[in-house]
Amino acid sequence: MSNREEFIKTVTDVSSLASMWLMAKQAEATATADRRLIEDRVRELTGIRDDVEGTENLKVPGYKVKIVSRLDRKVDSDKVQELAAEHGLVLYLTSLFRWKAELNMSAWKGTDESITRALSGAITTKPGRPSFSIEQE
Repeated sequence: MSNREEFIKTVTDVSSLASMWLMAKQAEATATADRRLIEDRVRELTGIRDDVEGTENLKVPGYKVKIVSRLDRKVDSDKVQELAAEHGLVLYLTSLFRWKAELNMSAWKGTDESITRALSGAITTKPGRPSFSIEQE
């Protein structure tokens, strides 16, 4: 355990912890912004474009630098199904696209228990990390 962890475990005042949390969030935001500026500058200096996909391995004295560039794609589910039907390509949808089942909690909670009980074996539930919001008054 680090000294910081040991110190934090000794703090028993939630107000102090809230203040520490705000400082940590600011340090995190600053570190993230700095890291992104550095990454952008490395790309500028090495001529790595952001509009292509691929991996670049740079040989820098004392460092191994690997840059993996990706293009993010979003699919309009309704539109792709409409276009596939329009062009007779519906059979290709299952091989070219994935549809991820997501639980609609408001509908789930309002559905008869005989239905949800039968389907619950396909659902894994585990605790997520709680989100925090702390503002100084």
